[in-house]
Amino acid sequence: MTTDVANAVGIRRATADDIPAIHRLLSELAQTTGLPHKFVSGEADLQRYGFGDAPMFEALLAERDGGAIGLALFFYTYSSWRGEPGIYIQDLVVSEQARGLGLGRRLIAAAVSHASRHGATHLRLSVEHDNEQAIGFYKSLGLRHSDNEKIFEASGGAFGQLATAT
Repeated sequence: MTTDVANAVGIRRATADDIPAIHRLLSELAQTTGLPHKFVSGEADLQRYGFGDAPMFEALLAERDGGAIGLALFFYTYSSWRGEPGIYIQDLVVSEQARGLGLGRRLIAAAVSHASRHGATHLRLSVEHDNEQAIGFYKSLGLRHSDNEKIFEASGGAFGQLATAT
C-alpha cells in the first residue's frame, strides 16, 4: 500500500472483502453521473467476475481512515495492431468528500504502474460525451481523445442474436 502522508490516503489492490465498498463506489458513480438506471450490477456479480475462478477485472481502492473513498476498476486488453497488451479503465470513482486531493490522478497512475509491471504499454478509457469535467481531467493528464474511432455496443436481444448467429 502506498500512503500520502499529507492526506493519510493509501491505495491498495482490492480483495473480495472489499466488494461492498466497490459496489457502493460504483453506485455513487452512477448517481453522480445521473445514470443510476444503468447501474444494475450487484455484489454477487462483482464476486463472480472479479474475485472468482477466472477474474475479468482488477480493482484498486483509495482509503482514508479505513474507509474506501476512491476506485479504479480495470482489465487487460490486447492491441493486435500494436502487438502489445494494455489496460482499459472501466470505472474511476472519487467520492465527493475526497475530491481535490489528487486521488483520480493517483488511482490512474497506480493502475498504469501495476499494469506496466505485467507488460501493459498503453491505457484506454471512455467517458460519456457530455461529461465535460471528466474530459477536462483526462486531458490534463495528457490523455487524448481518439477522433478516428467510435464505440459500438450490443446488449440484450442484439447480443443474444449475435451469439446464436453461427
